[in-house]
Amino acid sequence: MNIGDRIPEILGTDQDGRTISASDFKGKKLVLYTYPKDNTSGCTAEACSLRDHKDELEAKGYAILGVSKDSAASHRKFIAAQALNFPLIADTETTLLQALGAWGEKVACGHRTVGTLRTTYLVDEEGVIEHIFLPKQIKTKEHAEQILALVGSAE
Repeated sequence: MNIGDRIPEILGTDQDGRTISASDFKGKKLVLYTYPKDNTSGCTAEACSLRDHKDELEAKGYAILGVSKDSAASHRKFIAAQALNFPLIADTETTLLQALGAWGEKVACGHRTVGTLRTTYLVDEEGVIEHIFLPKQIKTKEHAEQILALVGSAE
């Protein structure tokens, strides 16, 4: 997906089995972020950055929603272990990840694999993508600050 595209209406199922739709966020902005794996160092740093700055993001009108191919059970453990304060979609079939363009080939430690590409989409109140942070742009420990710096400058 690209800037100006509308995110899919059905986003997936969260850690508690609830269906999450784009229309659930109508009237709110959305930080929709994709990440490779629960309870890994980079993904934990990114999730905790967002968790720690949730109030500031909400003050700017943003809700937070994470997506990975991990199971709902894995997400529940990750949420509990890190005291996460936002839902995680269990995209086990990679339907949303593929639709977003966040599933593809990547190189890790010199090995080519196919998997989730760490990406963040800033979505407006109507479900339209306003900004995309690509994998090489994301600093996991400071990701919320990166988002806040961008949206703060847009005012």
